[in-house]
Amino acid sequence: MMQSTDPKPASKLTSDDNRAPASAEVVAVRAPIDIATAEVATAAVMTRQRLPYFLGISAATAGAKGLAMHLVSIPPGASSEPHIHRGYETAIYVLQGRVETRYGAGLARSVISEPGDFLFIPPDVPHQSVNLSTTEHAHAVIARNDAREHEHVVLYDPDAEPPGS
Repeated sequence: MMQSTDPKPASKLTSDDNRAPASAEVVAVRAPIDIATAEVATAAVMTRQRLPYFLGISAATAGAKGLAMHLVSIPPGASSEPHIHRGYETAIYVLQGRVETRYGAGLARSVISEPGDFLFIPPDVPHQSVNLSTTEHAHAVIARNDAREHEHVVLYDPDAEPPGS
């Protein structure tokens, strides 16, 4: 038989803690998505990567300083422009669809993500996302450690850097 133990009491914050002041605002941004079907209900912003995004949390929408989190919708058969995120990491959680992410020099390497998969892209790694379905959108949650990440996206020419260079 399992014995339960009382949880440790929560620690109290003091004014010496390095945290946002108690008067800081919490910002809620509602995504236009049906969680049951993962269908985006309204149009989104077209990014430099040429993918429609719903801008969730960022410097522009919530005053974030070091975090961005968005929804991306890749239309059937579509792909992003090959690109690099200068100086920041990207984490992706796939909600719907199968997405091939081509990456590295000349985009010679590849990984396929499906619903429930997490994907990590290190800073400055060239990559391109491709929706493998010709009939359904692919949807994912994107998180980055740069609240102004759209300012640091650089398009990438895979032909200018052949594999193995």
